[in-house]
Amino acid sequence: MTTFTTGASTLTRDALAVLQPGFTGTSAPDWVRRRLAEGLVSVALFGRNVADPEQVTALTAQLRAERDDLLVAIDEEAGDVTRLEVRTGSSFPGNHALGAVDDPALTRRVARELGRRLAACGVNLNWAPSADVNANPDNPVIGVRSFGRDPALVARHTAAYVEGLQSHGVAACTKHFPGHGDTSVDSHHALPQIDLDAITLHERELRPFRAAIEAGTRAVMTAHIRVPVLDPDRPATLSPRILTGLLRDELGYDGLIVTDGMEMGAVTGTYGLEHGVVLAIAAGADAICVGGGLADEDTVLRLQDALVTAVRSGELPEERLADAAARVRSLAAWTTGMRRSPSAADDPAPEIGLTAARRAVTVTRAGGPAPVTAPVYVATFSPAPNIAVGDETPWGVGAELERLLPGTDTGHFTGPDAGREALRAAAGRRVVAVVRDEHRHPWMGAALDTLLAEGPDTVVVEMGVPQSAPRGAVHIATHGAARVCGVAAAEAVLAG
Repeated sequence: MTTFTTGASTLTRDALAVLQPGFTGTSAPDWVRRRLAEGLVSVALFGRNVADPEQVTALTAQLRAERDDLLVAIDEEAGDVTRLEVRTGSSFPGNHALGAVDDPALTRRVARELGRRLAACGVNLNWAPSADVNANPDNPVIGVRSFGRDPALVARHTAAYVEGLQSHGVAACTKHFPGHGDTSVDSHHALPQIDLDAITLHERELRPFRAAIEAGTRAVMTAHIRVPVLDPDRPATLSPRILTGLLRDELGYDGLIVTDGMEMGAVTGTYGLEHGVVLAIAAGADAICVGGGLADEDTVLRLQDALVTAVRSGELPEERLADAAARVRSLAAWTTGMRRSPSAADDPAPEIGLTAARRAVTVTRAGGPAPVTAPVYVATFSPAPNIAVGDETPWGVGAELERLLPGTDTGHFTGPDAGREALRAAAGRRVVAVVRDEHRHPWMGAALDTLLAEGPDTVVVEMGVPQSAPRGAVHIATHGAARVCGVAAAEAVLAG
């Protein structure tokens, strides 16, 4: 049995300090305020908490009235995964677009402007960037969230992103350690396994994380993946070999280790939520991300009690919990100091996102197709979104083409008859077909076959990873589906 050197109040405060819970609503609930007074150090914002920047600023001010050194976390990768602009689409292209440009200075400027906007809203911990190398083109959850397939490219852009974001006092949380790019399973639903050898792991998957550590990333997020070459039994989030042995000891990382969402199926389906949380802290994690799906006071109390019980039973060393809580408080202190620092001066660059999106567009022309000058029909072929992206955020080029070409109509199609349905809706008009990861969806490729057979002047816009060969009279690849990518694509449609 563990011999305690601290009182129960300290133990319970430490257990509360390691949690990063979410909540519902656009203002601070009473239960969150109470827990902040009792030792909670972090909260997480999701799309449900966001109406507009002014509201978020008011919300974070409410929370900081209870605790000034509060960590306010958000999953704002920009690009396809946006929370701050969940209802409109992001003002910044995502990682894959930045990787396609391959200008680290541009990536740094984009991340710096994103950091400025987050800081202005009172957000100081961003669960980004994704440092995953998109080695598997069939990956259902990473894709355009990755800078690309080349480890060296991913490494230099990960470092640039970390530097830009943190220049405004917003802590970067580089994810998903030790690399989520070579999987065909979404860890939101089940536990992926990545079978690779030690050399590939170190030369490909870990290279961007080493770059992030060298760049000073203040946090690293774990992946709910099993990597047998490292640990044949436990997923990374719950593995002492991976979090302590590899990340801490071998790579020399000394910052905050944050788990991916603990209510995800990869953990709860095998270990259960409470037991998974205890195992994660014991393995070396410092902060528990929870609240994407479970966002209530009861969940927080259950997890706090699970941690306290684990310490009292000897399952979790008291020193490990205290160390984790201290690391959370240390990051909170860093963000507070940066918030008051002159180095976080206001230097807005409002157009940098659109500039980057325009630079990322690639256009392939087949022969000499007639330019688009008259209203068209925009047929958007919509795959089911993964949970990280969500289904709330609009995407595509229809709205922008309707603005630029009055009289343009749009429609959304899915399934085996999508191509024929789009042709009927187009009623003889020229079609702009918008796809997202065509190579992963056979029905989408078949729909394009149908359209191109009837209308060889069809323009194809790929807003996912452009893995398939370009086709159509004009093929436009945006490398992402952010709002600014849609603007850039619409401009390219008119330019022919």
